[in-house]
Amino acid sequence: MKQQTDRSNHILSNTLIIATAIVFCALGVRRCHENREILDVEVVHSDGIDLTPVQIRSIENIGEWEFLAIADEELVDSTRHRTLGRDDRLVRIYHGTLRFGLDLRQAREGWVQTVGDSVHLQLPPVRLLSERFIDEARTRAFFESGSWSARAKEMMYYKAARQMRQRCVTPLTLLQVEENARAELTALFQTFGFTSVGIDFDKQ
Repeated sequence: MKQQTDRSNHILSNTLIIATAIVFCALGVRRCHENREILDVEVVHSDGIDLTPVQIRSIENIGEWEFLAIADEELVDSTRHRTLGRDDRLVRIYHGTLRFGLDLRQAREGWVQTVGDSVHLQLPPVRLLSERFIDEARTRAFFESGSWSARAKEMMYYKAARQMRQRCVTPLTLLQVEENARAELTALFQTFGFTSVGIDFDKQ
């Protein structure tokens, strides 16, 4: 009888142990599921590429970007007629480099728009970056007779500048500048991770 009672107690004890183990296992599984749900909520996956305002401002602060330079040479001839004697004549050769590009400090607000791995840039118009493109140190007189004032030579300088502008600042030139800007800025933003880069320019 005593043996049977001991055996019953042993079976009951084992049953309690097994039941307790099952409960702990169930709690453990539940806790694992709860932790997984917490992790799933915390892990966020995004295919977007974010450019911070600081990064955009750094690009703007570069200011003028040069995308094309054209070297030009102009010969300017000026003649002063005299009633008596030979006319005075001055022929000068001017060298200049006209630099074209754009100034990102003039970009409108929100000029960078991103969607996923695509970016669109709305850029200011391309233009001649500086009106002082003649290298005066390289200017030389090809022919000179008579006496010429500083004012007369200054007027020849402005005439040379006008001729260079007429020769170099053309719709075809500006179109080439835009194409060069597209190529360089596309390469730049691709380094940020964008796979698609769209670019438009404001009207001249």
